[in-house]
Parts: sequence; C-alpha cells; structure tokens
Amino acid sequence: MKLEIDFVKFNPTQNMTILVKTEHPTEKYAHIASKMMSYDSVYAEQVGFIEEAVRQEAAAHLQMAGGEFCGNACMALAAFVASEQGIHHNERMKIVLEASGTDQLVTCQVKKINEQYFCQMEMPVPKKIEKKTVHYDGDDLDMAVVRYDDFFHIVMEVDEFDKPVRERAQGLAKLLGATSGTNLIGILLFKPDSNELAPLIYVPPLDSIIWERGAVRVRLRLELTCHGTTRETLPHPLSGPAARSM
Repeated sequence: MKLEIDFVKFNPTQNMTILVKTEHPTEKYAHIASKMMSYDSVYAEQVGFIEEAVRQEAAAHLQMAGGEFCGNACMALAAFVASEQGIHHNERMKIVLEASGTDQLVTCQVKKINEQYFCQMEMPVPKKIEKKTVHYDGDDLDMAVVRYDDFFHIVMEVDEFDKPVRERAQGLAKLLGATSGTNLIGILLFKPDSNELAPLIYVPPLDSIIWERGAVRVRLRLELTCHGTTRETLPHPLSGPAARSM
C-alpha cells in the first residue's frame, strides 16, 4: 500500500529536517520517518509531523517521530507557520508552538529577511544538571548529564574526535537507549582547547543515530552545563537562516 505524503524540507543550522503536513495514524510515524530519512529517499536527520494544537494559544503542535523534543524542528515549523501567515520582509512575528518531549509551550520569534527566515526561541528548562563518573568499556568516564522529562544529554570532554572516540560514544548511546527508556539521548563530545563540539543524537524508538553538523540543542546544553544556568527562558538565536525548501 502506497501513502501520499505532503511534506516540507528545511535546513536549519545544517540540520536537515522534514515536516510532514498530511495526517497519518500515530502508529505509522516511526515507519514513515525511517523511510523518508533514508539516503535513497528524501533524506534528513529527523522527521516531525505537524498536528493541530490542543491549547488555544499555540499555532500548531509538532510531534517528532520518536516523541523527542527538537529545537531545530521547532524553529523550522515556526518559520513555516510565519510564511503561511504571510510574514513580510523585515517583519518579526511571534509564533507559539506545542512540541513533543515537553509540556512547556515553545515561543519563537521569526524574522524574514528577503527569502530567508531567522528565528529566536525559548528552550525548555532542564529538570536537573549533574556531574557523574560512569565505568564503561574499561574506563571511568567523567560527564555532565542534562536531564529533561523524556530525554537527556551527556557532555564529555575529549582530546580528539577520532574513530575510536566516536565509536565509544555510539556504543554508550545505544546502551543507554536500551536501558533508560528515554526518547532521545545526546552524546556531546567537547574539545575545550578549540571549543569544538561533535554532537551525536540517538532516538531509540526509531533506532536512529546521527552525528549532527548543527544543532541548537547542542549549543544550549553546553552553555547550561558549563555555566549552571537556571533561567526560566533561554532565548537562543539561530546562527544561520532557517531556509525553507519546497
């Protein structure tokens, strides 16, 4: 049986994102996402589904295929909603969204400059930030853990982003995915000497594991971990245009 799927593809901060506009049964989300994310199909790093919002103040509900929260997908949807509402050049528009992975409303400020969209958004506040030492693969790994309701991120300092380090991070993510029952795990490898970051995102419900080139969640988690920020709203400017590809 073939499905007809109407979708929009975005590239916020080099993080290829597909948002599906057509309605489909929720139990089909994972299958649809896996097919669309593959290299021989549309290809993307993540897939979200645009649903009708429950709360009146929200313009739409973003449901990620794995039930996780995704800041880049929220910005992509905010830019799309602003476009649909007829935002003009140099105009700024406030878009409020519901999103999977958080009970908090997500507020985005979208600005259109020519045919590009720039977005500033408030990220959900983590429940807890803690330092841990975990014994894994014969070593004691020092890490910072940023916890939310349905997902968490781990920040680890490394000297290099070489193959053994990446393979160890992938193995750790898979192990945590099998034992934690969470919808998303981020392993953020950080080189303090050069301020470089290699973000690995694993979504257990989809068995999707990807090294991302750009991620708003990554930069924010690192800021929270390093500085212990507990502000209720954490606006984060988009470092590049949330370009919409139709």
